[in-house]
Amino acid sequence: MTIPRARRCGPIRTSSAGHWALLGFGYWAIEEKATGAFVGEIGFADFKRDLDPALRGIPEGGWVVTRAQHGKGFGTEAARAIVAWSDMRAVEETICLVDPRNAASIRLAEKCGYREARRLEANGLPTILFVRPCAHGPALGPTA
Repeated sequence: MTIPRARRCGPIRTSSAGHWALLGFGYWAIEEKATGAFVGEIGFADFKRDLDPALRGIPEGGWVVTRAQHGKGFGTEAARAIVAWSDMRAVEETICLVDPRNAASIRLAEKCGYREARRLEANGLPTILFVRPCAHGPALGPTA
């Protein structure tokens, strides 16, 4: 399974095979096109987090880029590709949880159309819940 090839990212291949088999979504590895070097991972998961409100069943976007590749546009490019991929699927919205101290991830989420829905605690730590309605249909709402 691949998502559209990006300018700097090579083919983004699946990892997390269990998510793909059971839920139809999961994570991809991000590779630099020119060298094939590993850059990071990005995708959607259902981590079944113990949160209020419960977020089960809503694809949760997540990303990590190696420190050496920070600030080079890989995260933005790959994140735009996965939200475009989600817009073509039968999901009404996706979410992401971001540490409020992680300014780069907040900017990335906002660039991709995520909007802050609420602040909450996850694993005892302050967290921002972002929601992004998919382009093909209405959102379930910020607390669904």
